[in-house]
Amino acid sequence: MLKTGDNEITNDKLSNDELSNQKYRSQRGMTLFEILIVIGIIGGLMAFILPQIQKSRNQANVKQTRIIMANIVQNLSMYQNDCGKYPTSLEGLIKPDGCTNWTGPYMKDLPKDAWGTPFQYNSSGESTYDLKSLGADRKEGGDGINKDITAEDLQ
Repeated sequence: MLKTGDNEITNDKLSNDELSNQKYRSQRGMTLFEILIVIGIIGGLMAFILPQIQKSRNQANVKQTRIIMANIVQNLSMYQNDCGKYPTSLEGLIKPDGCTNWTGPYMKDLPKDAWGTPFQYNSSGESTYDLKSLGADRKEGGDGINKDITAEDLQ
């Protein structure tokens, strides 16, 4: 037994206090500073990774649009083989538009580009047509990801 002033502390009491201090130290959580460091590291990684993910996503959208467009071009060719001309609108690939040799439907429905925008199609109904996607910005022209994608770009 130890005497410190008016209080007496037993060896058992001292050992329990030491044990509880050791338990407290081993179960202690992270400090605010440590949490801020971890958040900073995660933020730095995200700042590097997210632009790369977005770039890959944009490239995938361009590829997907080209694939859809190639399918439309193929169906336009089948229509032209059957009817001797191109349809005046893409609707001609889905339902008859006056062609006597129409063997469609050539498509189930009118597809949209990877950004959810309908394709732009113009034809006089004769031997030529223009088909394009307006790109990510959904506006005429543009550069990079916003550049219009045309049927000529597929070749």
